[in-house]
Amino acid sequence: MLAKRIIPCLDVDDGRVVKGVKFKGIQDAGDPVELARRYNDDGADELTFLDIGASYKSRATLLEVVRQVAAEVFIPLCVGGGIRSVEDMRDAMNAGADKVSVCTSALQNPPLLAAMARAYGSQCVVLSIDAKRAVPQSKVGGAAGPVVWHAFSHGGRQDTGLDAVEWAKQAVELGAGEILLNSIDADGTGAGYDLELTRTILDAVGVPVIASGGAGTLDQIANVLLPPDPANDQWGNADAALVASLLHFGKTTIREIKQYAESKGVVVRW
Repeated sequence: MLAKRIIPCLDVDDGRVVKGVKFKGIQDAGDPVELARRYNDDGADELTFLDIGASYKSRATLLEVVRQVAAEVFIPLCVGGGIRSVEDMRDAMNAGADKVSVCTSALQNPPLLAAMARAYGSQCVVLSIDAKRAVPQSKVGGAAGPVVWHAFSHGGRQDTGLDAVEWAKQAVELGAGEILLNSIDADGTGAGYDLELTRTILDAVGVPVIASGGAGTLDQIANVLLPPDPANDQWGNADAALVASLLHFGKTTIREIKQYAESKGVVVRW
């Protein structure tokens, strides 16, 4: 089994780290440079930096903050938010990013994924999917249909109507080398990752999947990383877990997460 990754996520707006619940109720969570330094020292495997206001405010990624963060960390850095072209990707990479994450821009212009992969390689292209469960359509006789997740754009504000699973498959065919899977339903709730969504996307694509949204306990983080277990349906088999609130507000540390996950049978990096 490949070692699983623990990735702190810095959602940044106006130069500050923020966190909300289901993409709403945003509150301040600290200075991005200070937090980046702390997580690097504590053993984070990667760091994800998302300028959450960039898509809907038509604002370029805060490249100066990216430079400051990149100067503080010695682990892979993924940067997303406001990246709409290969030129924007180049600017982010030049500022210190090792890979970039795209969401709204890829939904609006799917060929962008192919262009980015040609320019820097698929390993540098992360597709961020903000997914939310759609209202199930009733079948004949009143039985509910299968669970469907829609891909949302503009920071989780607009429902594109696209099936998130089909979008993931299309994106990988175009050149996305990794999926950052955000559950809007679970985001910031502390109720646990959407394991069904995670498993469904993993079954559909052949690239690493990072689970995001809902981490509230060490057990939930371990579960989303655990491999298939026929005797227990509390597993996700994600390649990595994105963690935000638990870390930002001092409820746990990366070292504690890794120690607990390892005790549950997850192979982690040290």
